[in-house]
Amino acid sequence: MVRKKPIVVVTRKLPDVVETRMCELFDTRLNVSDAPLSQAELAQALRTADVLVPTVTDRIDAQLIEQAGDNLKLIANFGNGVDNIDVAAAVKRGLTVTNTPGVLTDDTADMTMALILAVARRVVEGAHTITAGEWTGWSPTWMLGSRIAGKRLGIVGMGRIGQAVARRAKSFGLSIHYHNRRRVAAGVEEALEATYWDSLDQMLARMDIVSVNCPHTPATYHLLSARRLKLLRPSAIVVNTARGEIIDELTLTKMLEAGDIAGAGLDVFEHEPAVPNKLLRLAKAGKVTLLPHMGSATHEGRIDMGEKVIVNVKTFMDGHRPPDRVLPNML
Repeated sequence: MVRKKPIVVVTRKLPDVVETRMCELFDTRLNVSDAPLSQAELAQALRTADVLVPTVTDRIDAQLIEQAGDNLKLIANFGNGVDNIDVAAAVKRGLTVTNTPGVLTDDTADMTMALILAVARRVVEGAHTITAGEWTGWSPTWMLGSRIAGKRLGIVGMGRIGQAVARRAKSFGLSIHYHNRRRVAAGVEEALEATYWDSLDQMLARMDIVSVNCPHTPATYHLLSARRLKLLRPSAIVVNTARGEIIDELTLTKMLEAGDIAGAGLDVFEHEPAVPNKLLRLAKAGKVTLLPHMGSATHEGRIDMGEKVIVNVKTFMDGHRPPDRVLPNML
């Protein structure tokens, strides 16, 4: 007897090699247009699928989960985080949730360093003068940025990505400081020559550069609040390649406008894909570098994510615990 393949609904376009393998293994319903699904379309997917493969753009909340069909057993998120899914509601409904941790570490850390350098050395602003035909020649006092060697980098969140950022930053001569929910192992601290701060407030007040690398959870929403942002020195730079909701975006914008901090590099925003007009104007003025959530956007990274999704789905459907299961107490 031929075993029936599970119905797997994929909400966005994935790399061809990933989609091809999924079609070989499962009864896969692809999103060829890559247009984000509406809430009604997501609800329909939840009613028809055995497995849903959503992405960060899909909000799978409790109300949506209540509409899931009896056949749905697994939500295999194509993403490192699961802040787009109400995991507690899913588990309560008897659903298993997985993600794709670890595969985006180097890509995101690379982009973090790229933003640090771009902001400190005014890379985007300089490139614009070339394409706009505004460059009139070299001058000893024109387009001056800041040297990063010898500066203090404060990393908010010292998980896989935070540690990868620290390794890169150390090679650039930055002094490594960090705040984390738990202190990392002594061996890691020693290798990175990292200074641990139990108080985020005290760390922020002393740093030249702050890099946000923690996950978005209810506990980290506006972790860099208006009060905490105002602790930063006027010469400080803020870089965020984690989630936009971790920073009070409105206050950060006001501080950039007023010159209360030197600059910012943002790959994520609080209400994506919307970017406030004030931030766009600041970008044109060279006071902030903005990127369209592309920190993990490499061919290799996306394929690795897809392979993890496939392993999670296949393992689950074979009756075993998937390797990347997420539970509410893990958030």
